[in-house]
Amino acid sequence: MANQLRQQIEQISREKNINPDVIIAAIEDAILTASKKYYKNNEDLRSRFNNETGQIEVFAVKQIVETVEITETQISLEEAQKLIPEAEVGQEIEFPKPTDILGRIAAQTAKQVIFQKVREAERDNVFSEYSGRVGEVINGIIKRQEMGDFVVDLGRAEALLPRKEQSRAETYQTGDRVRVAIVKVLKSAKGPQVVVSRTDPALLIKLFEMEVPEIYDGTVQIRGCVREAGERAKVAVVSREKDVDPVGACVGMKGTRVQSIIRELRGEKIDIVEWNDDATTFVINALSPAKVSRVSILDEEQRIMEVVVEDKQLSLAIGKKGQNVRLAAKLVGWRIDIKSEEEKRQEVEAEMARMERIVAELRSLEPHGVSEKVIQSLIDAGVAGLAHILEMTDEDLQQVEGVGPKTAEKIREAATTAKAEWDKKDAEEAARVEAERVESERLAAEQAEEDRRLAEEQALAEQAEAEAAEGAPAEGAPAEGEEAAAPEGASEETAEPATQSVADGSQGGKTDGER
Repeated sequence: MANQLRQQIEQISREKNINPDVIIAAIEDAILTASKKYYKNNEDLRSRFNNETGQIEVFAVKQIVETVEITETQISLEEAQKLIPEAEVGQEIEFPKPTDILGRIAAQTAKQVIFQKVREAERDNVFSEYSGRVGEVINGIIKRQEMGDFVVDLGRAEALLPRKEQSRAETYQTGDRVRVAIVKVLKSAKGPQVVVSRTDPALLIKLFEMEVPEIYDGTVQIRGCVREAGERAKVAVVSREKDVDPVGACVGMKGTRVQSIIRELRGEKIDIVEWNDDATTFVINALSPAKVSRVSILDEEQRIMEVVVEDKQLSLAIGKKGQNVRLAAKLVGWRIDIKSEEEKRQEVEAEMARMERIVAELRSLEPHGVSEKVIQSLIDAGVAGLAHILEMTDEDLQQVEGVGPKTAEKIREAATTAKAEWDKKDAEEAARVEAERVESERLAAEQAEEDRRLAEEQALAEQAEAEAAEGAPAEGAPAEGEEAAAPEGASEETAEPATQSVADGSQGGKTDGER
């Protein structure tokens, strides 16, 4: 019996990869739980595995005391010395309890406890084994599907491939072998504890390490990697040696290295760009294959930059649904505002027109008593037009060079008058533009109506011609309902015998032939 139980413990230990002591402790706990349920008393029960007999022994433990207060857990020194002569106060005595009478329910309870302890030990082993391997790429086999998620067999453990971690370009079948990246290991969870991914950039980085020897040995380093799984990815690489081209090393001869990675990712496009310390140079490389005209940094603290490209390159730089510029922004770590040359030109023209309007508004203060010198001071101080002056307080105006309290009051009065004049001009201009728009729409509607009328007339004419062509008689044939026309100058009397003579001639010809 001892050998049989020991063999079973060792077998479970090998199958579940669990320390035998853990299984023995689980069995001891199970028998102890079952014993407490069976005896239903307040005794201090303990269990212990006996290696010699191969049985789990249960004991009721009592402590030796001078005066017994709790009979279930205490024993007097006098009674203890009857059992063990050398017994002393404070020691404990174990009284064996039979376990063969626990019954079926107790056995079921023990079984459940054992299974629970074994599962907990398995989870602890999985966590300790895989928690330090987050980011690592491993091979697995698709085992089954559960509500859109897939369970992947890793050998010693099962992993979960959630729907959000699956590439949209891939489909999986039971039994398929897949490479996955470990992204998370849960301490305790129902079902698989290891969460894996086919969309994580770590998978792409590991594939490059496997395919490109220069990356594996550290000659070429991957400084950044971003993906939209199944569609496109960008990888930033840099070489530690001047003689090694990092992009060429990753692409390989005729693209053999990168093509094998693309096949593994089911056709995902991969842009390999050279990393650079300078943000502007890096963003030019990251927006590849689009060609960038110029880059300017708008806000270095907020990491915002503006990129200008040629009009023909705008769609290529933005990419399908903004994919190219979005991935480039993630790779560089800056927000990218991308514009075409035409958009930039219009923006500059609009800004120039705005500045001209501001200067013109401020110059209009001169006819209302404001000196040219004060107007120039307002322009130099960055005052943005008449509306801005009316919003400024007297303190704000007096901060402008050459402006005192009286001058500030004069400026405000002049600005009020000039603003009314400008508003009137703007209203007249808006009315003129609106009238031109209405007239343009009216002319366009009239032209559309004329085009429609001409199209209808042309259609009717074509329909009439078609009907006439269908009803015309064939050439040389009489029209329907008409007789054949008689020869010109012939009378009705001669027309009828002519027809008769033809018939007679035919008959006469036949007679001559017979003669």
